[in-house]
Amino acid sequence: MVLQEEISLVIDSQKDNFLEKNIGMAREDLDKVPHIDSFATIITGMRRCGKSTLLLQILRENEKESVFLNFEDIRLSGFTSDDFQRLHREIERRKAKIIFFDEIQIVKKWELFINQLLREGYNVVLTGSNASMLSKELGTHLTGRHLSMELFPFSYSEFLKFKNLKADEDSVLEYLQKGGIPEYLKTDYAPILNFLVDDILMKDIVVRHGVRDVSSLRQLTSYLITNIGNLVSANRLIGMFDVKTAATFLDYFSYLKDVYLLDFVPVFNHSLKVQARNPKKVYAMDMGIYSENSLSTSENWGRRMENLIFLHLRRNYSEIFYFKGKGECDFITMEKEKVKEVVQVCYQINDENFNRELGGLMEALEYTDQKSGTIVTLNQEDEIEKEGFQIQIIPAHKFMTQ
Repeated sequence: MVLQEEISLVIDSQKDNFLEKNIGMAREDLDKVPHIDSFATIITGMRRCGKSTLLLQILRENEKESVFLNFEDIRLSGFTSDDFQRLHREIERRKAKIIFFDEIQIVKKWELFINQLLREGYNVVLTGSNASMLSKELGTHLTGRHLSMELFPFSYSEFLKFKNLKADEDSVLEYLQKGGIPEYLKTDYAPILNFLVDDILMKDIVVRHGVRDVSSLRQLTSYLITNIGNLVSANRLIGMFDVKTAATFLDYFSYLKDVYLLDFVPVFNHSLKVQARNPKKVYAMDMGIYSENSLSTSENWGRRMENLIFLHLRRNYSEIFYFKGKGECDFITMEKEKVKEVVQVCYQINDENFNRELGGLMEALEYTDQKSGTIVTLNQEDEIEKEGFQIQIIPAHKFMTQ
């Protein structure tokens, strides 16, 4: 139990500390934050990706009529669902109109409280580091009454602005190495990215899902981060890291995806059974996390580039697939059941790989009934017309800023 007086003190101190922070660089997604009266706005994303800064930028515009509360505060460690009544009285006392809650999902029955606030006409903004945990409860209790958006680490364009760089080959190489976690880019202190992964595993997975075999989870995570751009299958991993069932691996995959540490791309096929049966490609959700947590002894620039372009596409599309026929193509994106982009990634095109990369792309275009596709490279640029297909070869810095 937490007394109302203590809740009031925490709200005041959190808000004072929060508003003292540097408002930071305006995020590209600031204007994309959805807002409709009587709807909850849900912002999810990886820890340290900038959700708090985004909240601060919104809060500054509504400071006098808002209440902000981060439930990960140690002073709220005893907060239970019974305390929501006291929190409600505090909100009423302050005559707030807009409520900002960070990581509220750690308290049981939080969604019932949010539903009550919406019924009473409050505007509610929630942020959290676990997409599934927020969406499942809201899907049950707030059907049709919540708007969601995802926030990611700095995009390439934001990275350029933050570091005062120009879009070119050199900045792409730096972004491939450092990624877009704001705190790391400010300090250049690499252990931040090691601590971040550990925080995500312990706070967002082990504690919340009751994972007992922490060692196996850590080993699997390191393995997956190291193998970006490669195919992974739960069935093929059975026996590794002392995990004996595919179901456990599938659970771990789901947890890692939900907390935005890794993502898994299925094969392109109209049958969901075929998608589920085939291995998925794994990608890290930040290139700096790969750089500092991968166990690989080589630079893997090709895999890095593929991961980088995946992250760019992931900011714009939730449906991304890889294609496999006689050849392979890295990405097919879809929106509302329509193919939008067919993209091949090749760090450097040469005589040895040109036919393979072009052939895989053209096969994917033919299979999806598309006439134009893209090959993204580090620094090469060209246009090719072949067998009725229009192929654009484009440097990564242009592809990510067009």
